[in-house]
Amino acid sequence: MNDKVAQLAPAEVWTWFEKLNEVPRPSKQEERVIAFIQSVGAELGLETITDDAGNVIIRKPATAGKEGVTPVILQAHLDMVHQKNADTDFDFSSQGIESKIDGDWVKAKGTTLGADNGMGVASILAVLASDSIEHGSVEALFTIDEETGMTGAFELQPGLLQGKILLNTDTEDEGELTIGCAGGIDTSVTVRCTSQTPSAGTWLKVSITGLRGGHSGCEIHLGRGNANKIMNRILWTCQQAGADFEVASINGGSLRNAIPRESFAVLNVRDETTFKTTASTIVATIQAELSKTEPDLKVEFEATDAVERVLEASLQKNLLAGIYAAPCGVIRMSDQVDGLVETSTSLSLVGIDSEKASIEFLTRSSVESAKTDVTNQIEAAFAVASANVTHNGNYPGWEPNADSEMVALMKGIYEEMFGEQAIVNAVHAGLECGIIGSHYPGLDMVSFGPTIKNPHSPDEMCHIQSVEKYWQFLLEVLKRIE
Repeated sequence: MNDKVAQLAPAEVWTWFEKLNEVPRPSKQEERVIAFIQSVGAELGLETITDDAGNVIIRKPATAGKEGVTPVILQAHLDMVHQKNADTDFDFSSQGIESKIDGDWVKAKGTTLGADNGMGVASILAVLASDSIEHGSVEALFTIDEETGMTGAFELQPGLLQGKILLNTDTEDEGELTIGCAGGIDTSVTVRCTSQTPSAGTWLKVSITGLRGGHSGCEIHLGRGNANKIMNRILWTCQQAGADFEVASINGGSLRNAIPRESFAVLNVRDETTFKTTASTIVATIQAELSKTEPDLKVEFEATDAVERVLEASLQKNLLAGIYAAPCGVIRMSDQVDGLVETSTSLSLVGIDSEKASIEFLTRSSVESAKTDVTNQIEAAFAVASANVTHNGNYPGWEPNADSEMVALMKGIYEEMFGEQAIVNAVHAGLECGIIGSHYPGLDMVSFGPTIKNPHSPDEMCHIQSVEKYWQFLLEVLKRIE
């Protein structure tokens, strides 16, 4: 635990955050963090329930005089995105996150920080542990696997929760009240590869590094480079120019919901000089295009060991064409909300070798038909490679409720406390509210939280002062609910 971080204000929240960050908690491997939350509930003497999915619910009775107010659900997800810089030696399966203070921000040392959604978890734990906070009856709902499929929200059973208001803590801009979000769907492209013996040539490893990455929903509109698309553009352009090469492998990206920061390819190059000259030209073009958004983009070529098999030539051509043709990035902006992305898709993962190609997309949209249209485009792009294309993990969006009593209450409290208006909006990222709301119709739901920048990347950071404002706001909201 970093004691300096734990002593930041509010200390009760930051201390819980540091305790949480001592527990490894990757998506789909939440056993240790589930046990941690269960132990907190037991130590506090509170009713603690774990459902079949692994979601943990802790119930805290109302404080004196608040027994008759509307019961509230405080909700956060337990898992975090695990990303690290290539030069960072870190084992997410056994090490706790190492946080540090950098000016007005808390960051991690070369890895994701876990503020998404660890700050929400920490604030809820602080409420549960407090003897002085005024509130009605509270249900703390800690869901699992939000980052890689929202499994916990999907498998949450109706009838388990008693609250009538849900306060989700997964919004990442302090001063914003989120009342709607996009739905999403995963598309998986797989091809059983045919291979051949390599020709005579020079073996090269192509490395793309230095990209900023980030959240493929919240930050898809910022124009950041996608390492998978950049790698494919280089290879496709060289292939079209006649700079002959054979692909042994391509590997890019590490998470379905993060903009890929790195990609690596192993190639057998027939004429090294011609290939590097052609590649350097397109690399310079790409670097010029991304000079503002990706100033640290690096593309490097180095000698590497020979590989026994490479992709069969026609399959290589068709795969590169499919990836090139597939949509990626912002597809359409919203007609309803200024500045909001309506539909996007991210080419998140590419894994190709001489035996199998696996390519993953995450498509998001607040319009169901648009989401379907984009996934159809992806499927059509890979028809030339005779690929098997499947769509799974489809989750609904969250439709805004313009008549929400909680939104009206929270807007008034925020302006009263801070002398400024809260921003009420919808987001392009996926939140669990839409899924939870489908299990519990009629829930009055609002999402809010402290300011977190660059989630899903090693540049993730949490604004210190915003945590104090978020915490004071949360306490006043709990106090004012009737």
